[in-house]
Amino acid sequence: MYQTQTYDVAIIGGGMVGLATAIGLAQADMSVVVIDANTIEAATGDPKLRVSAINQASQQLLSNLGAWQYIDTDRIGPYQKMAVWTKDGLGKINFDANSINQPTLGTIIENQAINYALAQRASEFDNITHIQGQRLERAAFGEREAWLTLASGDNVSAALVVGADGANSWVRQQCQIPLTFWDYGHHAIVATVRTEVRHDKTARQAFLPDGPLAMLPLYEDNLSSIVWSVSPAQAEQLLALDDNEFNKALTCAFESRLGLCEVVSERHAFPLRMRYARHFARHRLVLAGDAAHTIHPLAGQGVNLGFLDAASIVQMVAELHENGKDVGDYRHLRALERWRKADAMEMIAAMEGFKRLFAGTNPLKNTLLNVGLSLLDNVASLKTVFIKQAMGNKASLPKLCQSTKPTQ
Repeated sequence: MYQTQTYDVAIIGGGMVGLATAIGLAQADMSVVVIDANTIEAATGDPKLRVSAINQASQQLLSNLGAWQYIDTDRIGPYQKMAVWTKDGLGKINFDANSINQPTLGTIIENQAINYALAQRASEFDNITHIQGQRLERAAFGEREAWLTLASGDNVSAALVVGADGANSWVRQQCQIPLTFWDYGHHAIVATVRTEVRHDKTARQAFLPDGPLAMLPLYEDNLSSIVWSVSPAQAEQLLALDDNEFNKALTCAFESRLGLCEVVSERHAFPLRMRYARHFARHRLVLAGDAAHTIHPLAGQGVNLGFLDAASIVQMVAELHENGKDVGDYRHLRALERWRKADAMEMIAAMEGFKRLFAGTNPLKNTLLNVGLSLLDNVASLKTVFIKQAMGNKASLPKLCQSTKPTQ
């Protein structure tokens, strides 16, 4: 006979968002189980292809969770400047952390390195059970609890289930939660490149007629991670090139701003789609991260939005728990759902606006865009607003994303 282990919260998915949520809830003295279909390993050797631009709010979250100290400092790429421009146009804008008296604007970190740091921190809690390499087979949601059956036959029950199992969420599908989605018409090519010129701790993004090309500074002076958004047909053509021809195409697209580019990794492409779950919460269930929403990567805000989900869930569920309320009752989860939906819609709309603004070759639109960017580049107060938004400094930040230092 298999026994059923009971927890306050069961989290499906042991990625960055799932583990961050688990640690936050454990810090609030709740019992948590994380059911992870994958196993987590340290990031070693060459840079991994999937990286994230961690903003200040997300870094603060990781620090407050006690996980930041476990990220290998030799594998992080803090950036102090951002440069954005339109190809063959006069439009450009530059941001500098010094202008707002900050040491950095953000940090480029491999997803695997963040995940490993969170797993190390989670292992320090007696009230977190982290089950790795186990898939969920069945889920049933009752009036008072949810029951989960693992592939091993083990059973788990919890007052609340957090679905943090990615864009193709099994939990979301099992619960038949419909999606609003559209295809961006882009594939993102990701690779690691070595450049002739040092990146100077600057994140760069060129808006090309076919889509944005980002060059994100890694932990070595001449190493960068690229995210190149192009049409599916163009992605197929670029992936079919040999390394030498691809290097030429990339150097040309980036207008040789960092000299010759040399790809030093595999190249992968994945389709870009906006996804937005119709429901972020139901009775005994909350969706988080990519399970709830995915956005265009042109501003690198996807993981930061997921971390906001984690911090918000922790804040509201811990408060319910502290007040002796049922943490899985949908009546208590509605306010959380409204909060997360509002943040996600704001980000989705902003990304769609940016994409449409910079897309295409209409001469009049491009002229207005170039003039607008140049004006913005010369108005310090407006630039400060843009910088703070990019760093995640917004009015409705969850407590875990806020600095614990007293204000001067």
